[in-house]
Amino acid sequence: MSHLLREHAPITEASWGLIDNEARERLTPALAARKLIDFAGPHGWKRSATNLGRTTPLVDTPVDALQAVQRRVLAMVELRAPFSIARSELRDGDRGADDVDLAALDAAAHRIATAENRAVFHGWPAAGITGIAQASSQEAIGLGQDCTLYPGHVAKAVEALLHAGIEGPYGLALGPEPYTRVLETEHGGYPLLEHLRKIIGGPLVWAPGVEGAVVVSQRGGDFLFDSGEDLSIGYDRHDVDAVAFYIVESFTFRVATPEAAVALSP
Repeated sequence: MSHLLREHAPITEASWGLIDNEARERLTPALAARKLIDFAGPHGWKRSATNLGRTTPLVDTPVDALQAVQRRVLAMVELRAPFSIARSELRDGDRGADDVDLAALDAAAHRIATAENRAVFHGWPAAGITGIAQASSQEAIGLGQDCTLYPGHVAKAVEALLHAGIEGPYGLALGPEPYTRVLETEHGGYPLLEHLRKIIGGPLVWAPGVEGAVVVSQRGGDFLFDSGEDLSIGYDRHDVDAVAFYIVESFTFRVATPEAAVALSP
């Protein structure tokens, strides 16, 4: 029996397929961090921590004249986004309806993807996670709202990375508001989005949860996402009207090279 308890949900295999496909479609474009950093795993639900390769000295030992250290780890954090679907909608889906109301699932997928992005780029102190923008040793660059200045800001960030000996190509995570402004803007008669892609030489992604933007190196080994349970859907409970589900994941994240990113503050 899986810890997700999917086999206990009072729904058909077709309904599970509908739910899984919808979640995949909603999560894929929103999981911006995974498009720009190193992803390891998934290692499974039982994975509890990531080895940091470091130790903390222990003052007291059971017997005198001994030395002791304790190995340091970064504990996995579990994220869960609950949602419910009306049983009448699920039955209609089994009948072949192609407009099943899955708005609650869509909202849950957006919430958990946004939370993951925010933890990676801006940190999550309660979970012991330091984000890329927080950890960066590079001086932050103001982004502002004038899109005509964005190419200069991004070029300055790339120059700072090159000066620090950080190789490209580079990736750019844009928060929702600046991303929309970029989509609506041309630069010298050319779409600004494509102009920025040429500057960084790598992916430019829409990143819900990001404030402003962040330029990161794509050379690898600098930003490490360790997945325990990858994003999965589980069954919680049901009543006569609805079935309650949840999207869940477990992960850790750490920055190995603080100088490999430049934050573009809003």
